[in-house]
Formats: sequence, structure tokens, C-alpha cells
Amino acid sequence: MTETNGESTDFSQTFQPIAPYPYEDTDDLRSGPDLHPEMLTLLPYIGRWRGRGQGGYPDMEDFAFGQEVRISHDGRPFLFYESRTWLLNPDDTPIRQAAREVGWFRAVGDDGQRTEVELELSHPTGVMELYYGHITGTTMELSTDAVIRSPKAKEVTAGKRLYGMVDGALMYAAEMAAMGQPLTPHLSARLARVTD
Repeated sequence: MTETNGESTDFSQTFQPIAPYPYEDTDDLRSGPDLHPEMLTLLPYIGRWRGRGQGGYPDMEDFAFGQEVRISHDGRPFLFYESRTWLLNPDDTPIRQAAREVGWFRAVGDDGQRTEVELELSHPTGVMELYYGHITGTTMELSTDAVIRSPKAKEVTAGKRLYGMVDGALMYAAEMAAMGQPLTPHLSARLARVTD
């Protein structure tokens, strides 16, 4: 027990088990909380996506990868983003796990023509990126405003991403400046909506 303002407070329940998180997070707009009005411009991106992509960089061989992306919301003014990838053989059999990233999209302004967007990303390799840009229609262009890295992370200094909805698919192209290279094409993919 602890005394606060002369009253005793019982903390014996503080570390007892508790019920699961009580609020729903959804990537299916047919169920769950209503989408926050500030996120309506990003509505087409909400969902689960899966597909293949290709990558390369001046200091590495070109590669094919599989990718799953989940973009969800809980009714607040941001979208949660999670991506995981794996390298593929030419016959589409998996080789090994590859990059992962998590983050949040936020719509931060609207001039009537386009919506300003932020994307905050964190990578398990010790790199964090803050992208800033805009969405016009269903095309989103983002460039890094800041890149932070741990002392042991590889040197990443900038990034640029272009996302778009094309014939119902989520497509993107990503450029990266790293290891002394300027902004250079690095990744691109076409992801189909997953409904299972």
C-alpha cells in the first residue's frame, strides 16, 4: 500500500492478469470501427495484400521476392502498416526470410487538390525513416524527411517511394540512397488484395 494525499492506495491488483486488448483493429472495411474521416483519402490502401516483386542495388545481385502487406486501422487518425518479405527462387519456392518493416500512415493536410501524407517506418536492422509527401487520386509520392540509424546499422541516407492503385492491385517502386550511392531504384512490386 502507498499513501497519497493521506489516502491509502492498494496496488496489489496492478500486476494481475488482465483481459485481452479491448479495441478492434481491422483491415476489412466491412467490419470493425468506422474509418476516421481524415483517413478517407487513404481508404483504397486498407487491406491485406500479397504478391511478388523484384529488387536490386549497385552492390548486390538482382533478386525476386514475395511480400505480404497489411494496412489496417482502429478508428483513430492513422493507418497501421506492416510488411514482411521473403526471397524467391525462379520457381517461386522460398529461399529465406528477408526485410520486415512496420509503421504508420497519417494524412496531415489537404489543399483541395491533394492530401499531404506522412509515413513513419521502423526496420529491425536499426533504421527508422520519416517520409513526407502527398496523395493525388490513388497515387502517393513520398520522400524521406529524416533517416535515423543505430551505430551498427548500414548507412541509409534517403529514400523515395511511389505507391499506386492500378487495376485493383497495390503497386509500388522504392528508391534508396545507401552505402555511398545516390538515390537509386531498389524495389518494386505488384500486390493483389487478399480476401481469405
